[in-house]
Amino acid sequence: MILSAEHLTKRFPGVTALDDVSFELRAGEIHALVGENGAGKSTLIRLLSGLHPYGSYEGRITVSGSEARFRSSRDASAAGIAVIHQELTGIDELSVAQNIVLGREPTRYRLWVDREGALRRARLALARLGVRLDPAAPMRSLGVGQKQLVEIAKALGRESRILILDEPTAALAGQEVDVLLGILGELRSQGTACIYISHRLEEVSRIADRVTVLRDGAAVCTLAAAEASEPVIVRHMIGREIANLYARPAAAPGATLLAVEDLTVTDESGAVRLADLSFELHAGEVVGIGGLMGAGRTELLMHLFGAFGRRRAGRVALAGRSLPAGDPRAALAAGLALVTEDRHRYGVLAERSVGFNLSLSSLAALSRAGVIAGAAEAAANRHWFGSLRIRAAGLEATVGRLSGGNQQKVVLGRALMTGPRVVMLDEPTRGIDIGAKLEIYALIERLTAAGCAVLLVSSELPELIGLSDRILMLCDGTIGGRFGRGEASPEALLRAALRTAPSARAG
Repeated sequence: MILSAEHLTKRFPGVTALDDVSFELRAGEIHALVGENGAGKSTLIRLLSGLHPYGSYEGRITVSGSEARFRSSRDASAAGIAVIHQELTGIDELSVAQNIVLGREPTRYRLWVDREGALRRARLALARLGVRLDPAAPMRSLGVGQKQLVEIAKALGRESRILILDEPTAALAGQEVDVLLGILGELRSQGTACIYISHRLEEVSRIADRVTVLRDGAAVCTLAAAEASEPVIVRHMIGREIANLYARPAAAPGATLLAVEDLTVTDESGAVRLADLSFELHAGEVVGIGGLMGAGRTELLMHLFGAFGRRRAGRVALAGRSLPAGDPRAALAAGLALVTEDRHRYGVLAERSVGFNLSLSSLAALSRAGVIAGAAEAAANRHWFGSLRIRAAGLEATVGRLSGGNQQKVVLGRALMTGPRVVMLDEPTRGIDIGAKLEIYALIERLTAAGCAVLLVSSELPELIGLSDRILMLCDGTIGGRFGRGEASPEALLRAALRTAPSARAG
């Protein structure tokens, strides 16, 4: 046994986050930790990694047989524990290499940083992941998924005995997930122990030796891999069976709400990121956007909203009226809303309250003569707070203190409060548990039933297939394939994302 937690209890004002939880980790084991948002997973990880210091909780933690009394994350790191957090901790102002070696920079004569040595070390770490990134590139130039891979490379480079991964694949596409799981398998064979937290239960089934389920701050059960099928895990997580995760019926499309014609977009450097895109989105339907990392999915949604790139050619129209490029205010006013993939950079103001964040995009509609109507704002905030089942002490709770899933619900609520006709969802279930996913799926169904249209980006192919009426697969900024309901399979979608023809064997 390399790590054990005995009868851990952690209390915050008004809530018990962990209630008498015990947990064990063996050398060379991948032990999955699953549960809904708010179940206590993040709190347990903060205790094990020293973020909640010794003395702030009840119970006992031991590492390699000795009691651990971590006063900080530095103490946990010194004990051989490395954490890859769900929320990215990279520094945008530094390069990829500087982020990877941060805190353990190579030096020359112990006087100054060896920049070439840092680049070499970063190249080795990235090559181990099978990632093609320029180590000299600034972090701010990377997408969310690429930043996550840098975080993983940084943690693996420390060669820790215990690796804690909190939703490490939430922003990764299928190919990158396979690479990471393969690396974890190699680390396991070398004796490294891993605590693996993921809402993607198919990954848990593939990689975990044991699974511990948390619910409402308590450890419900620990299952051996042979017992931990997805239906069994779900039943323990939410306390009931789920017959059909993707139950959305086919839609009868209405009038055209969004029209994109021959769209070509470049980034700030002039490089083409989207080329010759044309498609329509009708009232009452969901159009899924798929593709591998870097295919242009996020860039497409950000450009339609007016927050990315320069439009070199083409036209975007909402309900027949042209939308100007580079004007998010005009997009909102026309009825176009965006739920961003990167909620921390573009989605929430973490230091402000839930209520402040919810109404932020609707202040014009909630104001009279330039003065915010406080009663109307409070009523709208209460409606969406309750409708989305945001788990927080109240509207005055600080958003940054909420779980990732509840922060995502705040971003959703702010978008929906604007009364949109077209809702663009960029990875809306990234890092969200099965119960919260069901709530978002039900919300999508309510939106389309009310005549809204949804443009959905998802890296989870079963989700994309199950929710979409039509699917567009992007490849290098262009449309690699179009699929109607019933025409899409994971294999066909992947071929379109890679632009490869089906083999003779595949028919």
